[in-house]
This record gives sequence, C-alpha cells and structure tokens, in this order.
Amino acid sequence: MSEISRAAAMLRAGDLVAFPTETVYGLGADASNAAAVGKVFAAKGRPADHPLIVHLPDAGHLERWAIEIPQAARRLAAAFWPGPLTLILKRHPAVIDAITGGQDTVGLRVPRHPLALQLLREFAGGVAAPSANRFGHVSPTTAAHVRDELGAAVGMVLDGGPCQVGIESTILDLSSGMPRILRPGMLDAMALAEVLGEVPAFGAEGAVPRVSGSLESHYAPTTPMRLLPADAIAPAIDLALGRGQRVVVFAPASPGRRESNLIWREASRDPGAYAHELYARLREFDALGGDLILVAAPPVDEAWRGVNDRLQRAAAEVK
Repeated sequence: MSEISRAAAMLRAGDLVAFPTETVYGLGADASNAAAVGKVFAAKGRPADHPLIVHLPDAGHLERWAIEIPQAARRLAAAFWPGPLTLILKRHPAVIDAITGGQDTVGLRVPRHPLALQLLREFAGGVAAPSANRFGHVSPTTAAHVRDELGAAVGMVLDGGPCQVGIESTILDLSSGMPRILRPGMLDAMALAEVLGEVPAFGAEGAVPRVSGSLESHYAPTTPMRLLPADAIAPAIDLALGRGQRVVVFAPASPGRRESNLIWREASRDPGAYAHELYARLREFDALGGDLILVAAPPVDEAWRGVNDRLQRAAAEVK
C-alpha cells in the first residue's frame, strides 16, 4: 500500500493525518465524521465554536458541502483553485455542526500541493484541516514543525517539504451577497476583483461568519514579540539590552552593532519571500531562547496585507 493510500485509509478509519498544503501544514480529519473532527479540536486545544475549513479534491465537490452557490464562487474557483483561497458559502444541510461552529456557513477550498491533492483524490471526500499546531501558536510550514508540536497526537505526517506560500489562505465570504475578505492572505483583493468585477470589502464588522484566524491574538511565538516602525527598533534594542534582556531582531537592515545579547535575522523586502519564511523564522526565534523579539513593520500596502495581519496578531497581547 502506498503512503497516500495508507493516509486515506487512516482518514476513513477516523484517525488524524497531517499533510502539506501550499500555505501551511494541515491537521486532517474526515469532515463527515464528528468523532474524527473532535480529535482535531482535542489535539489542537481549539475552541469548539471555532469553525474549520474543509479541503476538497476539486470544485466538483462544492455541491456536497454548500448550497445557494453564487456564480461568483464558481468563477473564483475556476480562476484560483487549486490555490490559497477559502470561500465561505451557505452550508449544505448534511454538513456537521462541528465543522461550522454551529453557523449556517462553511469554509471550502482546494489546496495547491501535489501531496494534498493526491490524498484528497484518494480519499474522495472533504477533509477538515486547520493548521497542524496547538491553537493560537505559530503555524507549521514543515513536517518537522508538526512532529515537534503535536507528536503522537497525529497518526501520520505526510512530508511534502517546506510550504511554498507560508501563511494561511485568503478567506472570502460570499454567503451574504457582498464579497468580503475576512482573513487576508497572499491572494490579494486586486486579484480577486479581476474575477469578481468589484473590489471586495475588507474586515469582519457586523454580522459576518466566524472564521479561522480571526482572533486578535493568533499565530504567536512563545517569546514576547513587538511589532515596531523601523525607526523605533534601535531605541527598543537599547531599552531591552539595558534591562539585561536577550533580544532577537527581525528587520531588513542590520542594527549596526554587535553585542552578545543581540541577534539579528535579515527580513526579506519581498512580500512573497517574507511570507514564505515568516513562520519558520518565528519558530527559530523561540528556539534561540531570547527574552524579546523585535520586528520591523513591513510596508502598509495591499501586497503586504496578509503578512501584516499575521504579524499584528502574533504581536498582540493575550487578553
């Protein structure tokens, strides 16, 4: 039996399988099996009302999971699936509450990774797959990250190498008639607008569905992290070193000084490259045993929106 066939058989048996997507590694369970989905919540320590995204083999499976599917959804699926786009649609009556957090909507996407697609096609159904890490922590972008964090809680980890995109998918709500981005990713509003014929709204104000990654504090390293303008990094370094702290700096430019308690890692000036390495860097920074992570804020424009969203949540204080 091939590795993919064994993984699909484990999903059918109600076990958990971690697998790579182009965004991050997912913790997969049969999305039609409430007991299996319950294992995902238990392994992650995820709140029960936090909905999951269902990963599909192709757009032909949409009708099994959603109803009242607008033409915009079909156009977007044709343009961007497989790819880092999750569509929020009205749920099919057969979709279990554990997937939707009790809401009348469901998040669906077709991932763009050859191993993920092989697994989904072999399984021939929907796989619920949030990021394969403890809830609120930094998402995994390698198989080693999954094993380090979840260990024996995962029945099998498919190793597809480092994830290409590196941050989670863009989530677009199409359930209310007005397209609205509820979580930005590397597929930006302008690209979506070319297919939609209008620029989608942005943000979760008002009565919109709860979605993955929407909490104020999320994707966070264990080490305290501050996101600062570039010109505020040097004073923050001085303050931290004066307190005897070990400081990790993530910025495009070197701090221009060498001290035993100061570590600098160069941040890319390209948003795609920055996203690709972000989570691996945050995990590295935790492993360095520092007292504080200082991150120079990237530019504020559409190309950087997804990256800035993850950085702001990673640096937010837990309330």
